[in-house]
Amino acid sequence: DWKTILWIAVASNMEQMSDKIDTLENRCLRMPKKLRDWKAYTELFKQIQDFKLVLPLLQALSHPSVETRHWNDVMKVTNTQFDVSGSEFTLQTLIDADLATHAEDVEEICEAAQKQLGIKTKMLEIKNRWAAEDFEFQMWKNRDIPVLMKVPPILEELEEAQMNCQTMLTARHIAPFKEQVMALLTSLSDTTDNLELWLKVQLMWCALESVFLGGDIAKQLPREAKKFSKLDKQFVKIMEKGQETANIVNCCANELLRNSLPVMYSELEKCQKSLEGYLEQKRNKFPRFYFVSNPVLLQVLSQGSDPEAMQPFYEKVFDA
Repeated sequence: DWKTILWIAVASNMEQMSDKIDTLENRCLRMPKKLRDWKAYTELFKQIQDFKLVLPLLQALSHPSVETRHWNDVMKVTNTQFDVSGSEFTLQTLIDADLATHAEDVEEICEAAQKQLGIKTKMLEIKNRWAAEDFEFQMWKNRDIPVLMKVPPILEELEEAQMNCQTMLTARHIAPFKEQVMALLTSLSDTTDNLELWLKVQLMWCALESVFLGGDIAKQLPREAKKFSKLDKQFVKIMEKGQETANIVNCCANELLRNSLPVMYSELEKCQKSLEGYLEQKRNKFPRFYFVSNPVLLQVLSQGSDPEAMQPFYEKVFDA
């Protein structure tokens, strides 16, 4: 008897039940007309039709997306009470709930369940992906200092993940996962902001490192060289910590990094402006320097005491 089947087994029997009902209906329709007035026939045929009405609802409710909160909604709209996890929760329980009368509400609940499963799946996909995503590092020149690699693609992927979270937040059925998605979006947004600033700091450090850690220019700008030396130690510290942590989100959430980057960026900017002012002074004294870019001029000035190292730059400076 199907009515005594435990609900947990209904899903695996659904196709068999549907085929059996169709068979019974066809057999009833092929019976002689004189039998159709019999009470037994009319009662049987009505049971078949009633079950056919409720069968699609049973199929929808047996979907893996239907969770406890959805069953609570079903009980509310049908004004019934039953224990979904109990051993007495059978098919008869739902038949007694008169699902067909509340078909539209039940269908809406099942539709919401499937949409929410899609949201949950997408949310976990994003969350798990970034929980496993690590930075790539390479060593800087001959100093054995790790520096970030391939950051622009990471920023693009972070932006895409944030757009997906924002799209989920506009979904009609987001309610059960709204707080989780908002927390994920905040985490990804913070990661992006910190990584963008981290990249700016790294680019400035890379550009200034060879200038202020030795050479003629460092002697000309001793105060800036001393300041950069402190920044260099701080930079090495956060880069080594980053390589040790590796995970992108965890790295960018590190308090040392979050607190250090804004100050480092501001101080490196000051060093850079001082350097630009120094280069402008040299150009004013020797206008030929206006014909070369800052990187070339830096090489010229930093190696000015080495005539042989200057050889490749003479043509650029004195080209008519």
